[in-house]
Amino acid sequence: MTTEAMAPPSTKSQVLRSFDVTDFPALNGLEEEWRFTPLKRLRELVTATGGTGKQVGVDYANLPAGVTARQVDAASVENVLTPFDRISALAYGAATDVTLIEVAEDAVPDAPALVRVTGQGTDAASYARTFVKVGRFANAVLVIEQLGSATLADNLEVTVADGAQLTLVTIANWADDAVQAQHVKLRVGRDAKVTHVQVALGGDLVRQFTSVEYAGRGGDAELYGLYFADAGQHFEHRQLVDHGVPDCRSYVGYRGALQGRSAHTVWVGDVHIRAAATGTETYEINRNLLLTDGARADSVPNLEIETGEVAGAGHASATGRFDDEQLFYLMARGIPEGEARKLVVRGFFAELINKIPVEELRERLGDAIEARLVKAGS
Repeated sequence: MTTEAMAPPSTKSQVLRSFDVTDFPALNGLEEEWRFTPLKRLRELVTATGGTGKQVGVDYANLPAGVTARQVDAASVENVLTPFDRISALAYGAATDVTLIEVAEDAVPDAPALVRVTGQGTDAASYARTFVKVGRFANAVLVIEQLGSATLADNLEVTVADGAQLTLVTIANWADDAVQAQHVKLRVGRDAKVTHVQVALGGDLVRQFTSVEYAGRGGDAELYGLYFADAGQHFEHRQLVDHGVPDCRSYVGYRGALQGRSAHTVWVGDVHIRAAATGTETYEINRNLLLTDGARADSVPNLEIETGEVAGAGHASATGRFDDEQLFYLMARGIPEGEARKLVVRGFFAELINKIPVEELRERLGDAIEARLVKAGS
């Protein structure tokens, strides 16, 4: 067995970790980490024990100066992520190539770097691994957009070196039949900052797990999420922010809208403040807006604190129906009902959309949200 620790875990940050998928027991849906996930809809990702599968298409043409990307052999890339679930381990072993994206030290690219990942169909499982390396004192914006059809298990590993800043925008804009199980691992250096904006709009089932670790004092991680689940879609977002270093900060803010029967979203936010992590400042919040009957949002914030010497720690969660008073206020001023609904929902998402420093992308996401509202009202 290639696990890091054999003793029974006392916290979620101490669970079984291994690169070998066979070290993990078969999934049955009764596990705490998987009880919200409809396993049958994950197709062969649940039962596979290895194999190379097929790779997704990756396009990174026209990157700005200071940013490079290439395909490299998996054995040549360091490990930031040690998988702690079965599907992440499967992706690690089955992805033979790694998309390596590097931002040079001290680089400040004059434009966002855009990488597109395209699924090649759902007839067989796909596996992918992406490694992002941001050099010391660099400051960059990276957008990774996922498109097409796929049954995909993938790992995205990110290191932000000392003094660097990265704004990372990941967009799951899959076709209606796509399935994805993804693990994002962020390692934040001393006095470094990462802002991650995670968007989920497309796909039949998308399950994304984001974990954060700190490699030095003064690290700052802000995690934002925006998701809009339509009828039958399942979007699941989980975070584990592991504060093990003093004087670091984290903020987690996720917002979701749901409409249509059987639309289901899950948000589970775990923040662990270890005994050594004095001076930690952290807060997490999840808000969900139910636009129609038949939709369900599960929201579970968790804080585990091992020291009393923290700068601040808190969490909140709220799920509610569409605000009829806001709608009435707008309609009383002559705005048609359909337009009024668009304004209310766009306002709900505005704070998160404005975290994306790419105007074209902000406009496109706003249009996509409005298109869903028009579809529901037609």
